[in-house]
Amino acid sequence: MSLLIRASRIHSAGCYTTAAIKKGTFIVEYTGPRISVAEADTRYSDRPETYLFGLSDGKWVIDGDGIAAFINHSCEPNCEPEEVEGRVWIVALRDIQAGEELTYDYNLYDGDEEAPCFCGAKNCRGSLYSAEELRKKRRRAQARKLSKRKKKKSLAAGARPQRPSRR
Repeated sequence: MSLLIRASRIHSAGCYTTAAIKKGTFIVEYTGPRISVAEADTRYSDRPETYLFGLSDGKWVIDGDGIAAFINHSCEPNCEPEEVEGRVWIVALRDIQAGEELTYDYNLYDGDEEAPCFCGAKNCRGSLYSAEELRKKRRRAQARKLSKRKKKKSLAAGARPQRPSRR
């Protein structure tokens, strides 16, 4: 496959095809050493940007070091990752024209930091997190807000904050 890395309007550098690609084509493998999630958390705890690809078992990630690591996120992607026998392939979701930037939906599923999306798609959800993860984050935020309100209301009504008993 004829791929090249160059500047991207989505984010920094992107991966582009120099030849047309048919829908269903296995384009490139996401390569790199496999490391545990715990090791990745330790190794990259102070880095805002990584090239980690979480495997379906939830225990291992690929620390991307190949051309596929430069494929950017889009909420309206032209590719998707497919895990086959422990390997991750980037597969064309539709016919892709020569010169197009390759993209897939990152569908991030963990992390507390913001992950804004700059893909520019009409249906952009504004985040690299999956729609499901965004719903979970909203529910957690609403629960925290409700808990704070209840606590504030209780204090305003004259209730004393409870202290742990010393026994």
